[in-house]
Amino acid sequence: MSTVSCTAAVGRPRAFDMQIALEKALDVFWAKGYDGASLSDLTTAMGINKPSLYSAFGNKEQLFLKAIEFYENRPCGFFKPALEQKTAYEVAEFMLLGAAKNMSDSSHPQGCVMVQGALACSEAAAGVKDVLTKRRHQGENELRSRLELAQQQGDLTDEADASTLARYLCTVINGIAIQASSGATEAQLVGVAKLALASFPRR
Repeated sequence: MSTVSCTAAVGRPRAFDMQIALEKALDVFWAKGYDGASLSDLTTAMGINKPSLYSAFGNKEQLFLKAIEFYENRPCGFFKPALEQKTAYEVAEFMLLGAAKNMSDSSHPQGCVMVQGALACSEAAAGVKDVLTKRRHQGENELRSRLELAQQQGDLTDEADASTLARYLCTVINGIAIQASSGATEAQLVGVAKLALASFPRR
């Protein structure tokens, strides 16, 4: 794994694992949002000092964007694997149930760091909010393209509007994220996911 040498407050230089540090930073952003996470919160969680943070990750905004990239590509992520499922229904099922289970997982902060980060950003963090909004739109476009492919393959009815269906699924996922951050249980969120799946257009 990549390591970076940094100077401890006392004693000789030590090395820290960048991935572990990034995971710790993600947890802080996830729990407190971009604006709510102070540099002191981040350096304390990451076990490094401010010069080391700047040297390894850049400023706070750059650290946040690196944490978001890590968040999207972590092994327990559900969105990208969902797009690889065989049928349009299985795509929706994997995505919605994955959101319900992942966002209510008590081993990390509940909800979605991307949704919560965008909602809680101040005007001073407009650049971060813009990046998060663009990423969510990109995800919706990728889902729409997958549903359009399903239509071309005869797996999804021609009457279905792929664009509206993709927006609907993403809206449900965003709602699940907000409910999870408010304390909804996995069972409650799975119930919501199954209700949404019941209306999914299937051949």
